[in-house]
Order: sequence, then C-alpha cells, then structure tokens
Amino acid sequence: MATVRYIVDDVTAAIGFYSERLGFRVVMHPAPQFAMLVRDDLRLNLVSPVTADQPGGGSRPMADGTAQHPGGWNRFALEVEDLEETVAALRAAGVAFRSGIIDGVGGRQALAEDPSGNLVELFEPTIPQARERAAFTEAD
Repeated sequence: MATVRYIVDDVTAAIGFYSERLGFRVVMHPAPQFAMLVRDDLRLNLVSPVTADQPGGGSRPMADGTAQHPGGWNRFALEVEDLEETVAALRAAGVAFRSGIIDGVGGRQALAEDPSGNLVELFEPTIPQARERAAFTEAD
C-alpha cells in the first residue's frame, strides 16, 4: 500500500470527487479538515489548509511561516513505529527536515527532504483507523 497526501481547498468536495468519480472508498473523515480514502493499494489522505475555524494538523504553516497550499506540498507517506527515534536517526545521518514533529488529527508526522528536496512524510499513527492496515477493513 502506498499513501499520498494531497492538500486540497475543500475536503468535502475532494471526497465527493475521489469517491464518486474515481472509485475511492472513505475510510475515515474524523474532522472537516481531514479525510482518508482508499482505492486498491493507494491510500489518499486529504487535508485542507489551515483557517481560523479549521486549525489543521499536517497542513499547519511551517515554523518560518510558510503556508502549505495545493500543488506545493504533495508527498508520499511512510508509516513508522517510533517517529521520534526515526527522526533522530535521520537527522544524525544528515537528512534535512522541513518541519519538526507535528501532531495532527490521526497521528504525528515529520517532513523529511530527499537529496533533491522532495518531501517524504514520516507518519506515526495515534488512532487505529490511521494505521495503513486499517484501510483494508470496512469503515464503521
């Protein structure tokens, strides 16, 4: 299973598009600013940019104030068991990060950069539905 996170302007509209038009199944939609969908071996996480009434998790601005927006922050995610340990090991190996550890709706994440500056999201789930294997079960 591969996970892709897309920053979208409207999560509800995006759910409609991906589920009705492209055959994705909604695994969870625990908050207005986040949804997880699945189709075959692709898990698609949809998250809206931060607004006054939707504080977001993984879409919060970076420490330097850089705001995330559709098209510029797409990345694939790798689930890890211990995010702090993984981040520490990668930092010790010289890997650059665009963020520290961020607490989100379904878990914790950090954004590592590959040698070309492409993002890889390291994700540690904090609720069972956010685990990669949860996508293989029917939503309640």
